Amino acid sequence: MKKIPVIIDCDPGHDDAIALLWALASPSLEVKAVTTVAGNQSIEKVTDNAIKVLTKARVYDIPVGQGYSRPLIGELNDGGLIHGETGLDGPRLPEKAFEKVELNSVELMIKTIDEAQEKITLVALGPLSNLARLFIIRPDLKEKIEQISLMGGGTYGNWIPAAEYNIWVDPEAAKVVFDSGIPIIMAGLDVTQKAYVTDEENEKLKAQGNEVSIFVSELIEFYRQYHYQVEGFPGCTLHDPCAIAALVHPEIFTAEQCHVDIELNGKLTRGMTVIDRIGYLEKIFNEKKERQVKVLFGVDREKFVEYLLEAMARLP
Repeated sequence: MKKIPVIIDCDPGHDDAIALLWALASPSLEVKAVTTVAGNQSIEKVTDNAIKVLTKARVYDIPVGQGYSRPLIGELNDGGLIHGETGLDGPRLPEKAFEKVELNSVELMIKTIDEAQEKITLVALGPLSNLARLFIIRPDLKEKIEQISLMGGGTYGNWIPAAEYNIWVDPEAAKVVFDSGIPIIMAGLDVTQKAYVTDEENEKLKAQGNEVSIFVSELIEFYRQYHYQVEGFPGCTLHDPCAIAALVHPEIFTAEQCHVDIELNGKLTRGMTVIDRIGYLEKIFNEKKERQVKVLFGVDREKFVEYLLEAMARLP
């Protein structure tokens, strides 16, 4: 099987960590680099977390590049309320087995894409700050990118009523990415909040017995508290892993090809992903609007959990 070469841009974050582990476990993905972006916690913390997750998986040869400490405009509003002081509160984390590379996230992306013999898929699990900077600095590299699979957005919000966190925290960056012309797979809240793990399923994960399965079950045990107590979901929603699952198991999702734009100006709607499923914007503005985004709306939840458990069982 020919592997899909990917760069994973992330801000670990419990669900980022699980998504990263799923990618490492997948026989159909080749992780060429990991880059970090400020989001769920400070850039220093999420970079350490990314390295610790790789260490947990006993993967020491994938370069990790640290990103910028803030969005394109303004200051960072981090997700520590949900992910805790470290960004990965809950389980005991291993000591780092290696350090980040000298190149920053965008420089590492540029190097990896420049040196690649085939087109690269970008997987974006956090704010889109790094990807936007990449396209601003090296717009020519768009031709060497196969697609972007991202977690973000939705027809409703989770940070403010109209906007999902990853888009809301850096909407200018999101605008650059969604206007890039590159094919996008969008795993927004409409699908990710259907991709949850129940307590019973988490016990099955833990019972697999290998270190990574136990580690992931402990991540879920901490992360579930917010979803139960604040949001009232029947399980722990795994947002970011949907962006990985969409690449390795696309058949479990239902999707529509849509035009998506980013709202930058609204007092109550800044950061909203405006998803046009019908073509209303073409009528209003009397201009062609490309349906550049494959928006995921549904998922076979039982299959999603089954494939998650299988992936974690492949790791140490």
